[in-house]
Amino acid sequence: MIKYILLDKRFIFCLFLVNFLGTLYGYYWYKAQLTITPGIFLIFVPDSPTASLFFTIFLLFFLFGRNIPYVEAIAIVTLLKYGTWAVVMNLLTLIIEGSLSWQGYMLMASHAGMAIQGLLYAPFYKIKLKHLAVAAIWTLHNDIIDYVFEMMPMYSTLTKYMNEIGYFTFWLSILCIGIAYWLTIQKKPL
Repeated sequence: MIKYILLDKRFIFCLFLVNFLGTLYGYYWYKAQLTITPGIFLIFVPDSPTASLFFTIFLLFFLFGRNIPYVEAIAIVTLLKYGTWAVVMNLLTLIIEGSLSWQGYMLMASHAGMAIQGLLYAPFYKIKLKHLAVAAIWTLHNDIIDYVFEMMPMYSTLTKYMNEIGYFTFWLSILCIGIAYWLTIQKKPL
């Protein structure tokens, strides 16, 4: 039943529209940070919208029965990583501040959806090890940009925990690369 829904062209088109609009909103959300970001880092700062952009591109090609493995590899790894990361950071904000705005809850729901959709489409990706290697380099390089060059997304109360968040994020990246490998290349039965 789930496979039927995931392959339905109307569903794919709706998912494409949702991701396209979510990607636009995501870049808008980063507007303030992007205005103070040095040009060399611009492509690496808006993490979640770029992840959903890759998935949106995948959906567009998939709608027409085509695969683009490099895009698929980056999409699955980054959707899972940033989807999970944003949920954890908003939960951490809730714990530290004692409350969370409605936008925080909206971000948690939308980012959880990002991670889930990336995983649901894993059986349809045509990823090989070389594609995943590029995704791994992209993802780990992005971690360096975020935590060595301090381009991490702005969460005011979490800034003092940048070292700990950077450590968590590195291992989250490794975990997401491993999960992507397991679901797309290893293809172990569940």
